[in-house]
Amino acid sequence: MDGVNRSRTHTGPVAVVTGASRGLGAGLAAAFAARGLRLGLCARARPEPPAEHAVPAEVLVASVDVTDAAAVDAFAGAVVGRFGAIDLWVNNAGVLGPIGPVADADPVALHTHLDTNILGVVHGSAAFLRHLRARTGDGVLVNVTSGAATTPYEGWAAYCASKAAVDMFTAVVAVEGRPHGLRAYALAPGHVDTDMQALIRSTPADAFPSVPRFRRVHEEGGFNSPAWVARFILDELVGRPRGPHGGALEEVRRRVPDEP
Repeated sequence: MDGVNRSRTHTGPVAVVTGASRGLGAGLAAAFAARGLRLGLCARARPEPPAEHAVPAEVLVASVDVTDAAAVDAFAGAVVGRFGAIDLWVNNAGVLGPIGPVADADPVALHTHLDTNILGVVHGSAAFLRHLRARTGDGVLVNVTSGAATTPYEGWAAYCASKAAVDMFTAVVAVEGRPHGLRAYALAPGHVDTDMQALIRSTPADAFPSVPRFRRVHEEGGFNSPAWVARFILDELVGRPRGPHGGALEEVRRRVPDEP
């Protein structure tokens, strides 16, 4: 994965980003494009190609439901068919709700949440790992997680549980994928001012007692930009020389530092 700073030459690294239609996913796509990566972008709503990609041939976009394993696998195949290989896969697609006491949660909403936040990551990771097993060369998998994976928030039972599952799942994938050149990370991006953050701030305190903390972050402007998160991924995870990376949680869990 050398060359993330190279100019657009139609031979640069290829990154897939799920949940790329808005928020962090769209921001990562724009930042990756600015660094010269070719892109496979998907979401439930078909993403728009980043304006940074002056050459349309360098981006493939599609409407994909990440809870559909066959659809994710087909998208991976389409990206490989367009660009020849995938070097970086970012499982970013995720949801926050339902918010509130788990005893009051709608079972259908809980099922949808867990399907998206856990199985969506499972399907994307599996598709990428199958791709790596079929070719030579390294690959980096980034599964977007959260500090909620290790901190219990009242009202966020599903979200905390799903992100904790992502952390452990990623640790297992790191072990299974290591012989095939995979480096896998569960990355907490910190506070990024997205629609999800706006939803958190608008949640009544009786459903989510920690809401004042998130409102303070907004008032103080304590956010990481998507470009800062993208820089961390490319420079700290992708750009570092490959070392003895295993599947221990302390190796897999990473957090983007606060942006200066």
